[in-house]
Amino acid sequence: MNLVHRLYCRSTRWRWRLRDLLPWATDSLQLDGARVLELGSGPGLTTDWLRPRVGSLTAVEYDEADAAALRERAPDVEVHHADAAELPLADEVFDAVVCFTMLHHVPTRDLQDQLFAEARRVLRPGGVFAGSDSRWGPLFAVAHWGDILQLVDPDELPDRLRDTGFEAVTVDCKRDVFRFHAVTPH
Repeated sequence: MNLVHRLYCRSTRWRWRLRDLLPWATDSLQLDGARVLELGSGPGLTTDWLRPRVGSLTAVEYDEADAAALRERAPDVEVHHADAAELPLADEVFDAVVCFTMLHHVPTRDLQDQLFAEARRVLRPGGVFAGSDSRWGPLFAVAHWGDILQLVDPDELPDRLRDTGFEAVTVDCKRDVFRFHAVTPH
């Protein structure tokens, strides 16, 4: 991420925005007591929100410094420095896999699809893959100047998730954000 983006993702303004985004993105999930995997935790503001709401939490973060800082700051979270498209985790161990506003940082559509396949692999039967991501806007584009920006088309996402083996896929959009929910077969 570029410097502007890094600063914003650690800001009070972003934390305030997450207070609305995260309940909306997870309102279809049963988090209480669940074993949850968060992909792309970044500096951990979303992780902080999840921690008191789940049974156990594992986080995967691509940026080594963010992963190390989160590991030190949140000893109750199992943190892995890894690529979400190549998870160093066993098959069928999580009740839910979540990711918030990070899919557009995955550099190619093929790698995004690989991330979806990895999420499905680590979910138990009947497990849920859910989250949110941003939609294009001029300020959003400026914030990603010189940064990876591979937007996910919310209209195409249901077919992409079904192609990966998910069922009961839903996608809901607001002006600048969308949420998704998909289930692994029983």
